[in-house]
Amino acid sequence: MSGFGAWLAQFTQVSNAIGDLARDAAADPGWPDGPDELETYTDHLEEAGASEAALETLAHAWDQYTAGH
Repeated sequence: MSGFGAWLAQFTQVSNAIGDLARDAAADPGWPDGPDELETYTDHLEEAGASEAALETLAHAWDQYTAGH
């Protein structure tokens, strides 16, 4: 795993919404491994029927990820 997925994986032990997303991603065998674009992950969550809250968490996590790059 690389890019956003690798960045997100470091939060699996955190007790907050990003940690929840990280644990869900780690448990999802279909979690995308690229391309490293927000749309890739948004599309995946929408296809899985994710809640609006999960999509908002993804957008927040993406903002943090891109701020560090």
